[in-house]
Order: sequence, then C-alpha cells, then structure tokens
Amino acid sequence: MSCSADLLAPLFGHNATNAAAAAQYICGQFDAVADRFTDTGFAIDTTYLLFSAYLVFSMQLGFAMLCAGSVRAKNTMNIMLTNVLDAAAGGLFYYLFGFAFAFGSPSNGFIGRHFFGLKDVPTSSFDYSNFLYQWAFAIAAAGITSGSIAERTQFVAYLIYSSFLTGFVYPVVSHWFWSGDGWASAFNTGNLLFGSGVIDFAGSGVVHMVGGIAGLWGALIEGPRIGRFDHTGRAIALRGHSASLVVLGTFLLWFGWYGFNPGSFNKILVPYVAKSYYGQWSAVGRTAVTTTLAGCTAALTTLFGKRILSGHWNVTDVCNGLLGGFAAITAGCSVVEPWAAVVCGFVAALVLIGCNRLAEKVKFDDPLEAAQLHGGCGTWGVIFTSLFASEKYVNEVYPGKPGRPYGLFMGGGGRLLAAHVIQILVVVGWVSATMGPLFYILHRLKLLRISKDDELAGMDMTRHGGFAYVYEDDSHKHGIPMRKVEPSPNQI
Repeated sequence: MSCSADLLAPLFGHNATNAAAAAQYICGQFDAVADRFTDTGFAIDTTYLLFSAYLVFSMQLGFAMLCAGSVRAKNTMNIMLTNVLDAAAGGLFYYLFGFAFAFGSPSNGFIGRHFFGLKDVPTSSFDYSNFLYQWAFAIAAAGITSGSIAERTQFVAYLIYSSFLTGFVYPVVSHWFWSGDGWASAFNTGNLLFGSGVIDFAGSGVVHMVGGIAGLWGALIEGPRIGRFDHTGRAIALRGHSASLVVLGTFLLWFGWYGFNPGSFNKILVPYVAKSYYGQWSAVGRTAVTTTLAGCTAALTTLFGKRILSGHWNVTDVCNGLLGGFAAITAGCSVVEPWAAVVCGFVAALVLIGCNRLAEKVKFDDPLEAAQLHGGCGTWGVIFTSLFASEKYVNEVYPGKPGRPYGLFMGGGGRLLAAHVIQILVVVGWVSATMGPLFYILHRLKLLRISKDDELAGMDMTRHGGFAYVYEDDSHKHGIPMRKVEPSPNQI
C-alpha cells in the first residue's frame, strides 16, 4: 500500500492549504495501516516458525522414549540421560559456535563466520526464532547418533561427541546446503551447483545422513554388544524391554515431524499468485501430506515385508519402517507430488530391510537401527528427490532462478541428480573424516566403551546409581514362601 500526498491534494478542490493537509493526513493513515500489515506479517511468520521449533523440540521426547524402549531395562537411565544431555550440551555449543558456522553470512562457501554467541542478532535475515528452530535440528542429528552406540558407551564419550557434532560437524554441512552462501545450496542463486544446487529441503542428507553416518562409525569402532552374535557369528536378538515406549516414541516423532518438514519453509505468509487462495500456506499443507503418505506407506510395506521374512507381525519393525519413510521424504517433501511420496515410502521400507540384513551379515550392531534407518533411508531420500522433484513446485519453493533443473523422472534432466550424488559423497566424506577419527581417538584413550563387567551388569546400576524401575516384591516383604508350580498330569 502506498499513498502520495502530492497526487491526492488536487482532488480536494482549490483550497491548496486545506487540500494538502487533508492529503497528508489521509496518506499518513494509509502508511500507518501498511506498517501494521507489515508488522503483522512478521508476527505471523515468526509465530509459525516458533511453533514449528516447539514441534521439532518435542521430537527429543520421542527420541528418548524410542531409545528407552529399544534398549534393555538395565540401561534405561543411561540412554534417557544421554538424550537430555544431547539437548543441553547441544544448546550451549550451537549457541556459541554452531549457528555462526551454519548461517553466519556473509561468508565463504565452506563455513559461516558471523553471529557467534548470537552477536548482532536479530538482523533483517535472522531472528532469535531462526536460532531456536535450527538448534532443534542440530540436537536431532546428535540424538540419532546416540541410538547407534547405546548400551555400551561411556558417558563422557557422549558429551564429547555430542558437543563436537552440534558445534562443528553438523553446522558445516548445513552451511553447505542451506545457507545462502553455501557452495551447494539451492538458495545460492548466484552460484548454483550444476545450475540447480542441492534440494535437501528439511534434511534427509543434512540431518539424517549426518547423524546416521556418525553413528555408523561409532558403532563400528566400538564393536557389537556382548551377546549380540554367538561364537558361530549367528545374530542373537537383544530385544528392547518395552514395546509400549517404542510406540509412544514413534507417535511423538510422527507428531514432531510436522514441524520438521512443513516448518522448514520458515515462513507461511507468502502468496504465490496475487489475489489467490494458493500460496506458501498451500505448500505447507502439501508438505504435511507427502510426509504422512511416505511414513504410512513405509509402515505398511515393512509390516508385510517382515511378515514374509520372519513370520511375525512385529510392532517394533513397523515403527522403524514408519520412521524410515519419514527420514526419506524429508529431502523432497515440499517439491514432490503426493503420489510420489507413496513411491518414496515403499522403497524406503525395502532399503531399511536390506540394510538391516546387511548389518547382520557383517556383524554390525546398532540397537536402534539408527545408522540403517537414518543413514540408509536418508540416502535414498536424497536420490528420490533428484528423480521425482516437480518443476512447478521447485520454482515455487526456490524462487529467484527460473528454469531450474528438476527431477529426472519428471523430465528435468540429470543435473539435479548429479548435484545430489555430489551431496551424498561429500556428506559421507566429511562426517567420516571428522567423526571417525574422533571415535577412534576416544577408543584409543579408553574413553569410548565401558568395561565388560559394567556392560553385563547394566550401566544404570554401575554408572547411574540404580535401575530406572524401582519396585518391591510384596511376597518377599511379607514373608510368604514361594514354591515351584509343577504342571499337573492333565496339562502334560
């Protein structure tokens, strides 16, 4: 809205003084209204981003419950404490260093160099809400890794790796692909990799691959849990103690994913066409739909796939399949059609099943299947986006550079696929070059794995002062004698 007193004054008649005063007054009111509309727009977008940040942060509770249910009861306190510390240590290190390395513009293509300790925030580009949202993403990556090395890792190792991952390793990757200065970012319209940049909208590569590959190296260097494989190399299931907690954690993660994927727009009040019902709010809804469809398809595919392979309807496997579908669709959730999300979820379930079978073959032990789920399905999600991204949605979600390459199977050529192959290679290389040596150094310093006695007894008792579940047996308390109940002849 704009108003010019010079153009408006002649319309009020021949009294120039009164006409000018009236025109200035009216234009002043229009300007005030326009400013209020602008302020309201900022408030709506900030509220949307903050609400999304709260949803993503709620995923930490989902991770905690999923991890707790997936480990044995004797290690419940340990794994829940590591989830709390991921958030706490990650918050401090992301505040001091991580946010600056990720989004500290202007900078070079490799790493950011402003906003350390949130200095000079807010700016026209970043407010405190942006920090909170990105911090929730950073601790999600750390939470993924903690699942891979559960039940056998020293507590000090958790603190060290979590701080390093959230303060340096993850922020550098997010700078490459999400910052306007990143060398492979789709937002760097002045220098797009292969003319497209990498379209990793909410982080199948940036978040899930980083967390999964870090967990892969940690679990490889530590080795499997005692009893996971017998002397012949046959896999022995060390089942988690609570399927109820696994299901609870899965539903909490599902809920939080509606902040993770749709929230990655950062803004909602963006019209795509003037005077239309269609705008970024429509893209937000579509993103929630594609996220849902991918997860649901992956869950059902896993259900029947595992039934064929094992003969059981296993709720834990279905929960992991669901999360694998979510991890895969995260990259392309905003730029693909809903039908393509079904394809994404179907293949993600097969990828997860295949990765788990491979893990057993090579004697790789990951209590939560985190490396397979987030690393394997995240990798598929990066490839999927380069195959199925829609031309229309790519240009809407990533404006400023018309004619971008889009999905290979949608007629957009192979340049987006080439960019995404590069992303996979550099993420694997970067995380391996940073987290691999860190875990190896911790291993050599005997700071990584707990002792055999501690592992057999359970870390809750030896490291955390007692088990998570405290109860008394009333029969012992009141001195009631217990006897062995033998089957009757009729029962034999």
